[in-house]
Amino acid sequence: MGTTGRSGGLEMARAKMADAGVDPVAIDTFAHYYRLLEHGETGLIPESSIEPVDIESLADAQVPDEVASDALGRTVTIKLNGGLGTSMGMDRAKSLLCVRRGLSFLDIIARQTLHLRKEYGARLPLVFMNSFRTSEDTRAALARYEDLPVEGMPIEFLQNKEPKLLLPDLLPASWPKDPDMEWCPPGHGDIYTALRGSGLLDQLIEQGYRYAFVSNSDNLGAVADPRVAGWFAQSGAPFAIEAVRRTPSDRKGGHFARRRQDGRIVLRETAQTAKHDLEALADLTRHKYCSTNNLWFDLRAMKAKLDEREGILGLPLIRNEKTLDPADPTTPRVVQVETAMGAAIEVFADAQLIEVGRERFIPVKTTNDLLVLRSDVYEIQPDFSLHQIAANVPFVDLDSDHYKLVGEFDKRFPDGAPSLAKAESLEVDGDWTFGHGVKVVGSVKLEGRGAQRVPPGEVLAGADG
Repeated sequence: MGTTGRSGGLEMARAKMADAGVDPVAIDTFAHYYRLLEHGETGLIPESSIEPVDIESLADAQVPDEVASDALGRTVTIKLNGGLGTSMGMDRAKSLLCVRRGLSFLDIIARQTLHLRKEYGARLPLVFMNSFRTSEDTRAALARYEDLPVEGMPIEFLQNKEPKLLLPDLLPASWPKDPDMEWCPPGHGDIYTALRGSGLLDQLIEQGYRYAFVSNSDNLGAVADPRVAGWFAQSGAPFAIEAVRRTPSDRKGGHFARRRQDGRIVLRETAQTAKHDLEALADLTRHKYCSTNNLWFDLRAMKAKLDEREGILGLPLIRNEKTLDPADPTTPRVVQVETAMGAAIEVFADAQLIEVGRERFIPVKTTNDLLVLRSDVYEIQPDFSLHQIAANVPFVDLDSDHYKLVGEFDKRFPDGAPSLAKAESLEVDGDWTFGHGVKVVGSVKLEGRGAQRVPPGEVLAGADG
């Protein structure tokens, strides 16, 4: 392939990826998006090109027990586990974070899977898509679950990596003092390229598996539920995503819609929304559903589509501008070429959405989410699923100057999370350390200068508490 466009940036990037041993199809996929960037593609989805979508609810679906059990027996669970939790100050796999009782996300995921296997007599392999940064930690943490690996099936495959591109000329970034900083993951849309390139997709089909259930490792609500598996098998769809109704906390996030041009379902992320369309994006009465990032796909249908497209699924581009070192705003501006795995919904004409309960969507993106998860809002059941015992999930907003990083957050809750089961909201402005057995009732806001302490056993009650 000759050099394209205004620079030799693509050839330099291809050579850099080849030298690093990146899979050739992943390099071709990167080249596809690089050319889109060169031609000024923004990946934006205008509001005028879409309309709202209405969907079926799992609560109304008829799924016979035998259909559910049979479908689960032909399913593989894949967890996206490449994230380091850098936004929370971590430098290892985010899934190693303790949730409670000394159990990490990985411990709970492993135990959920082992329980399902026992209850349904299913093989149900559990496979992690790790990054080059999370692989070793993850394998070490899972080593104590000797019966977790399924014979003939790996416990992991690796996501690809690509160079960060300097703006404005799109040359691969160079950062000799920390060469790892020169690379980034291609977004979770890379799962399809990585599954195919690693040979795992063919391996699963050869061993008689039919369905893949994919979800984020930081979402403990994402259990391989037999009812959802049965619904998907019955639907005959090649691809489906679990959706939830958006709440005020989802206003700034992506949503599903239907493309006017061809009637296909699309997933529009915030990064794909023009400024003048942000109001429509935030309108919960217009765009009612967002993605849980819990996906189901038919392995054979995925293989056929990838083969037909020579390994490049052609997901919509997400153009993500950052600084080379995300923690240092003085470093050069770069663009990262990303795709979202849920965007594959538009590649399949007969793809489906199913509305599920919020209990299947409990993501932890910030320490605010982590506090709720560690509190008594949820109970861990004997099958290691999470059961919401509070009437509502409270809104939590902790002062980012003191609580954003996990190490700082942990110091301020030395005896564990306060009780939030009767809380509507907890807003903390300032540096507060919480004693043992603190209870929050109603809507509470703490403010103060300097280090403050909430005494053990204190009941913090708001006006509505």
